[in-house]
Amino acid sequence: MLNIEWEWYRAFLGVLREGSLSGAARTLGVAQPTVGRHVAALEAALGLVLFTRSQTGLLPTDAARALRPDAEAMESVAAALTRTASGLRGGGDVAGTVRVSVSEVVGVEVMPAILAGLAARHPALAVELVLSNRVQDLLQREADIAVRMTPPRQEQLVARKVGTIALGLHAAPDYLARRGLPATRDALAGHTLIGYDRPSAFVRAAAKALPALAGVAFALRTDSDVAQLALIRAGAGIGICQVPLAARAPALVRVLPDTFTFPLETWVTMHEDLRASPRCRVVFDALADGLTAYIAGA
Repeated sequence: MLNIEWEWYRAFLGVLREGSLSGAARTLGVAQPTVGRHVAALEAALGLVLFTRSQTGLLPTDAARALRPDAEAMESVAAALTRTASGLRGGGDVAGTVRVSVSEVVGVEVMPAILAGLAARHPALAVELVLSNRVQDLLQREADIAVRMTPPRQEQLVARKVGTIALGLHAAPDYLARRGLPATRDALAGHTLIGYDRPSAFVRAAAKALPALAGVAFALRTDSDVAQLALIRAGAGIGICQVPLAARAPALVRVLPDTFTFPLETWVTMHEDLRASPRCRVVFDALADGLTAYIAGA
């Protein structure tokens, strides 16, 4: 069995992500020669060439790309071990680190107020907030707690449904003052529409549930939900927004509510092994309460 140190894989991932030894060294907080030695040691242990030099930096080989998923899984487990150990040092107190995964929009628009309250009540608690529309793997401990817009299917997860968030078309009042409020779906053709660039799994599911979206051409396209929201608020056009979020200042106007509506079931989930963790239980309950209030418009 190969005796390979985790630090070697850590250096490998750093170079993969940064494209250079110097960039990886800055990210990892170590000296550049150390990163180089660790990568060379990993290559020697595995008998593989992991990077080739180019004018733009270090390029990963096919072997490096094949190793990446497993190395990232090791990274997640190592981070989970650190978080678990930090919580054990706190005994029964609410202390240590909890890693929370949420979507971009929820992370930017909803989570700050919830986390501010948590920080005030539990100063020894640290929260790592991951903004991603990808479903983090709780079984592999990529995150301790996740807010998901689909029902969890793994039996090992503890889940609480906090409600249903409605999505709808919205526009800023100044945009509608300039262009008028469309009264029918066909009238949308005369408006600037904001939407996605590349269809994701969620977008494809939404398109099936909303046949009225079929054939709609977006004049402004971005796959970032946060960027779409910013464009809507700036008065650039009509786009999809969460209904409770649109009601917040600056308020947006809903467009064609009877034609365009899509419900998002919202769940707070964590691995069942974390139920006995005081810090995870406190964060789980705070997220559930905060999101319930957000959906209710409180």
